[in-house]
Amino acid sequence: MRKTLRYLLNCVERNLGHIDQMLDMVDGGAFPLAHKYQRQLWIIHTLYAQQRGMYDADSRQCDDRIVSISQPHVRLIVRGKTGKSVEFGAKLGLSLFGGYLTHQTISWDAYNEGSDLTDQAETYRLLTGHYPELIQCDKIYHTNANRSWCSERDIRMTALPKGPKPNLSAYEKRKQRDEYAERNHIEGRIGNAKQALSMNQIKAKLKDTSETWIAATLFVLNISAFAARSGVTF
Repeated sequence: MRKTLRYLLNCVERNLGHIDQMLDMVDGGAFPLAHKYQRQLWIIHTLYAQQRGMYDADSRQCDDRIVSISQPHVRLIVRGKTGKSVEFGAKLGLSLFGGYLTHQTISWDAYNEGSDLTDQAETYRLLTGHYPELIQCDKIYHTNANRSWCSERDIRMTALPKGPKPNLSAYEKRKQRDEYAERNHIEGRIGNAKQALSMNQIKAKLKDTSETWIAATLFVLNISAFAARSGVTF
C-alpha cells in the first residue's frame, strides 16, 4: 500500500512540477488559466502537500484535510454510528420553538454542539423578549457550564440532576417523560428535511451555495409548518 501510495504521490508531484514550469514560461499578459482551473490547481497543490505530509509522517490525520477537490470546504467528521463511522457535510446547530426551525450554527468542521445552547437561548430571547421556561435538549448539551447558565436564569433543562436520584411523584415522572419525548419533534423535522427535501444530498460545489441550499430547505420546512397551521394546502 505504501509503495503504491509513494508512486502515485511522485506522479502527482511530477505533473504539478510540469504545470508550474509551463506557467513560469508565460511572459507577461493575462494568466493563462481561467479562475475555475486556477482554483482547482491551488486545491490540488494543497491536497498533495497534505497527502505527502501524512505519508512522510506515516499518519492518516492532518488539519483541515481536503477530501474533495470540487468541494474543498467539506471535512471528514467522525460520528461513530453503526455502519457509518464517518460522515461528510455540514454540522447544524438547530433549535425548534413554536413549531419553527432556526439554525444557530452551520459548520463544516467537527465541533461540540453543546456550545450552541447559550446562543440559541439568546436568539430565543431576542425574538420573544424573554428566555424560554424549558429547554429540551440532547445529552450533549448537559454540560456543567450549560446547567449553571440555565440555573442562573431560571431555565429548566431536560437533564437528569447530578447526585442522588430524586424521589419523584407519579405526576413528576410522567411530566419528565413527556418532556423528554417532545424533544423527538426536532428529530422528526430533521428527518423530513433529509428524506423529503434531500438536505443530505446537497451537490452544490461552493460553500456559500451549499449553505444557501441548507437555509432554503429550513425555510421551506417553516413555510410548510405555517401553512399547516393556517389550514393552507398545496
